[in-house]
Amino acid sequence: MANNIIKNRSEILFLYEVENTNPNGDPLNENRPRYDDEEGRVLVSDVRLKRTIRDYWFEFKGYNGTDDKDIFIREIVKEGGKIYSGKDRANDFKNDSDTVLNKCIDIRVFGGVIPLDKSSITFTGPTQFQMGKSLNKTKIVEIQGTGAFASGEGKEQKTFRTEFVVPYALIGFNGVINEEAAKYTRMTEEDKKMLIEGIWEGTKNLISRSKFGQIPMLLLVIDYKEPFLIGNLRQRVKLETRGEKNEMQIRSVDDYYLDITDLLNSLKENKEKIEKIHFQKDPRLKLVADGKEIEEIKL
Repeated sequence: MANNIIKNRSEILFLYEVENTNPNGDPLNENRPRYDDEEGRVLVSDVRLKRTIRDYWFEFKGYNGTDDKDIFIREIVKEGGKIYSGKDRANDFKNDSDTVLNKCIDIRVFGGVIPLDKSSITFTGPTQFQMGKSLNKTKIVEIQGTGAFASGEGKEQKTFRTEFVVPYALIGFNGVINEEAAKYTRMTEEDKKMLIEGIWEGTKNLISRSKFGQIPMLLLVIDYKEPFLIGNLRQRVKLETRGEKNEMQIRSVDDYYLDITDLLNSLKENKEKIEKIHFQKDPRLKLVADGKEIEEIKL
């Protein structure tokens, strides 16, 4: 594994659409979508994106405790219904941090705290994401509905429920993979491939009631030849509405295009520092640079 540890710094831009869903509810605020009131934009925590990736690894890629492949941070229920604590999870690996790193892809990629018997070990994750934010302004819609059961014993009236959704948003994340931190967590090139796959496919597989309607739209991973970052990739793309609609009226990808002029100029200016680019795009998303439609981002 040591010979395959990542050696290049990478930068990530990930965009995905949400339609009539709650992308990241705040449990301290009635589970409303996280929201920047000043800008009128939806927010999504890095924890939510990491959970999406972890769930994909666990459910679809075999990181479920078999064949020495596992996810450290996942919900496990003991007999009797009690949920595992962090120390319970560490005990599964005999309180050996080397074993955790060898088996658990999420600690190698995202880092974490391993609560051992007498102390804790903190691994700073090579892969970090900023808080995600929608590129368009939007609003939170409150939906009232009725439940399936009566409101109380002997009563005929059903319970009421309230949901909060976002009509439409294009949400963007900035991310980075730090090759120096990878030396300590042992993140490999194979782990990086699983990360890229997990970002895209994990988002496509969010099919719970509150998350269904989220589709990946664009993924850009820039591998650098040296320790360097262009920085703020999300801020270098702009959502422009089509026709007479404004941002608040956007309801589908057909209502806008993405202007990547600034992003492409930054890539060209730093071309000599870039080793390669990984690019994925939903075919419905229209990219424009200097007034011309383009199909892909490449060196």
